[in-house]
Parts: sequence; C-alpha cells; structure tokens
Amino acid sequence: MYNEFENMFRPNFSYNNKIVNTLLEINSTRDFIANAPLIVEMELSLKRDALLKSAYHSTAIEGNPLTLNQVDRLAHGLKINAQKKAQQEVINYLNVLNNIDNYSEDGEITEKTILKLHRDITHYTLEDTYMEGQYRTEPVHIVNKQGEIVFTPPAANLIHGEMQNFIGWINDGSEELNSVIVAGIIHYEFVRIHPFIDGNGRTTRALAALLLYLRGFDTERFFTMDEYYDYDRPAYYEALNSVDEKTRDLTQWLEYFLEGFLISISEIKDRILLFSPGETMRKRVKLSEKQMKIIEYIHLNGQINNFEVQELLKISRQGAYKYLRALMDLGLVEKKGGSRSTYYVLKSEDPRKS
Repeated sequence: MYNEFENMFRPNFSYNNKIVNTLLEINSTRDFIANAPLIVEMELSLKRDALLKSAYHSTAIEGNPLTLNQVDRLAHGLKINAQKKAQQEVINYLNVLNNIDNYSEDGEITEKTILKLHRDITHYTLEDTYMEGQYRTEPVHIVNKQGEIVFTPPAANLIHGEMQNFIGWINDGSEELNSVIVAGIIHYEFVRIHPFIDGNGRTTRALAALLLYLRGFDTERFFTMDEYYDYDRPAYYEALNSVDEKTRDLTQWLEYFLEGFLISISEIKDRILLFSPGETMRKRVKLSEKQMKIIEYIHLNGQINNFEVQELLKISRQGAYKYLRALMDLGLVEKKGGSRSTYYVLKSEDPRKS
C-alpha cells in the first residue's frame, strides 16, 4: 500500500554566496518593476512581449519551427502558412499563458492543476490523443544528439507516488522558501520525474510561471525565462544534467536558474528605465485581473462592446457594464457610438489639454 509519508520529497541544495547575492538582486529588481510609474500602454507592451516570447521560445526549444513573426500573427488570430501541429502547439501555449490565473484550486497547485495544464498544452498535438492530461504508461529515456541515453526518468508505475510527494511539498513544504527558488526546484523536479509521454518541457515551464503568479511574484506576468533557455540550449540541458542522480544536489542547477532569472528580469527593468513617461501621460493604475483582460482585449482588437465583455469574463450584461463604467471612471476607456452600437476604446491623451 502506498504511504504518502514514505520518501517524502525534500529538495537538496545549499545556499552559497552566489545564490544569496543573485536572490538579493532579483528581489531588488522585482521591487523596482512593481513600483515603476508605467503608463497603461507600456504595461500592456511588456506583458504582450512576455507572452509572445514565452510561446515562441518554449515551443522552439522542443523543435517547433514557427518564427516569432508567425507566433505574433497567430496571437492576433491571423492565418499563417505552416504545419497544423506546429500552429496548434503555439496556440495551445498562448491560450494557457493568457489564462494562467485559472490553473489553480483555491490558490494551490494540485494534481488536477497539472493534468489540466498538460491537457491544454498538448491538445490535438499528441499522436495518441488519449494521453492528453494522462501520466505516461511506458518507460522513456532522455538521449543526447548522438543518441546516447543521458538520463532515465522513474518507471511509469512510480510516477503517481512521486508526483503526490512532489505536489505535497509545493503546497505544504515550500512556503518558507523564496518563490524564485521554489520555481527553480519545480522546474528541475518535474523534468526529472518526466510524468508525461510528451510535452513535459512546456508543461514544467508553464508550471513554474504559475507558481510565481500564485505566490504574487509576477502578478503582472512581465517575466519569461524561455528566451534565456532557448538562446543557449546546450547550457540549459547541461545545467539540468548537472544534478547528480544519487544525491540530487540542486545547487548548481539553481545557480544557473537564478542567473537566468536575473538576466531576464533585468531586461524588463532596462526597458522601463529607457522609457520616461511625460507628465500628461496616464500613470500606472492598479487594475484587477478582469479589468486588465478588458484593457488587453481593446489593445489587441481596437475596441470592445458589452457583449464581448460578457463573453470574455463570463458575466452578465449588467456586470459587464460595471467593469466598463469603472474603467471609464479611471480615465482609461471612453464610450463611442450610438445607443445600439455602443463600443469602448482606450481613451487617448491630448497633450494640448494639459
């Protein structure tokens, strides 16, 4: 009989000067970004760039041939000339990241969360569609370019137990650790278990992003490390393979992970520093997740009407109007059209009125 307390997952790593100093820099940079006086357009631009880069680089790491421009076109709902599977992989990942706030149960990451992530990420892309959101039932081997086996994940019959221990630690054993450290541990341990027949890389990178979102570290979703991994794939795989199979000492992996995180988050800070909003421009306003979804929709499509808000947020006509009214009161959107053809656009700032 399976005992959930046997072999309970406990990450093995050591804090050293490099890890501590990098964490301090990450937290300082994150605080700067969180308090930067961004205008709404800049905030949307940062968020959209992170979305596109995540979808492009995370799928590219696993062999997707689409270009960044093609990914951008798919994000806008435009047609491209490419293999159906390649398009579907990108569309799936875009949808998951766009709705990352829906992948949790009362703020926790559960087995149901992870299975749903995998199902949505691999939708219509697996040869055996019944394996979407299902743990693998056969052994797998990780091989290098020479075809040599470099790592063998746990046997299929051990996956459920290992995942239960792993998920239990995420929710009940990781609270006192820095959120970025937890994200790094999640990334490695998920790859080590390799619970699915395919799509493990995309799922683990989305899972790490979800953890940061739930822990309040990246509520605006500006950050992505996928470009860092993709830029030097050999270094990425070398860092993953640096963990000894017996000791599972994650120190070297975490050094790599934190360094990449600092580089990625510093790029966001640099972009903000280069952008100095004028006095007449809209300053950053703290919006709810649903309000931001409306703003993003308008930014992408140019306008929105009440019915589209209802569909977007799954709310009533009156509820949609309340959200639109609140955004108008904040000076972010304005109403256009007649009584039967009312629509809403981002409110423009005219410097001549200042």
